[in-house]
Amino acid sequence: MDPLFMPRKLRIEYPGAIYHVLDRGDRREDIFHNDVDRHDFLKTLAEACLKTSWQVHAYCLMSNHFHLVVETPNADLVAGMRWLLASYTIRLNHRHKLTGHVFSGRYKALLVDGSGTGYLKTVCDYVHLNPVRARLLASAERLLAYPWSSLGWYLAAPEHRPAWIRVERLLGEHGIVEDSVAGRQEFERRLEMRRQAEAPEAEFHAIRRGWCFGSVSFRQEMLALAGDKLGPNHAGELRQESANAKAERIMAEELRARKLTEDELKLRRKGDPVKLAIATRLRQETTLTLNRIAARVDLGTSKSANARLHKWMRGTNLQENLPDGVQK
Repeated sequence: MDPLFMPRKLRIEYPGAIYHVLDRGDRREDIFHNDVDRHDFLKTLAEACLKTSWQVHAYCLMSNHFHLVVETPNADLVAGMRWLLASYTIRLNHRHKLTGHVFSGRYKALLVDGSGTGYLKTVCDYVHLNPVRARLLASAERLLAYPWSSLGWYLAAPEHRPAWIRVERLLGEHGIVEDSVAGRQEFERRLEMRRQAEAPEAEFHAIRRGWCFGSVSFRQEMLALAGDKLGPNHAGELRQESANAKAERIMAEELRARKLTEDELKLRRKGDPVKLAIATRLRQETTLTLNRIAARVDLGTSKSANARLHKWMRGTNLQENLPDGVQK
């Protein structure tokens, strides 16, 4: 797909947000040519964390892309990523006497539910197991044998870890209460067990393709934050989910204002003025199709709903445009 016509990825930022960030090389070319480049990326990441107070829960560097699970205490993912990617690009190009882009288009930033209900654990496990999926480790090798992920820091003593690596949240989601030798060994054991198990494809699909990974209430919260930032050029899944959430808010407002329940609304005839008024508002204020509006408000088929709505809206407009004191 032409990058000019690709759906934009919405950046929802708030203090304490957690993201799974992924970016690839331009045209899927390598972004790390050797270990010096990998060391330099981690050095640049450390500088970005110092500038922003980011806390990194997991990372994994591959040849042509990287994974990063980062928490942003100051709601500054966009500014921090801009600095990180630009700085690494300049340094890489200078070192290898190259020019032009290093990274491809817009990075992906999946919002992650950090409420302690397992979503952060799943995402970090996904990142730490990336070398296995890429077949970079023999079956007899420990995960620790891959040197370019944050797993090594989880197994190191606290005094040897960088300040920007945060381990206690992930350890907690694994049920490990203490960052001790025994706790760290248990963490590795659990991750090796996860490596042997078949990961549910649906679970990892949501990480690869979704815009948000979390509970229903978390998704609703994120949709509310997205609000009016959504436009026609944002990804279809996010726009549809946002439209549905907005429609439900409108339905709740209308029913509350009219002192009706859902069941009472359904019992009314299909051409009832209340139903038509609610459907008109949904038509004007959301991007739901007429078919979905007709089903939600129980107006019958989309064809009959269209005829009823046109008649209703035409009559409403005529009434509004009559001179004062004149009745239609």
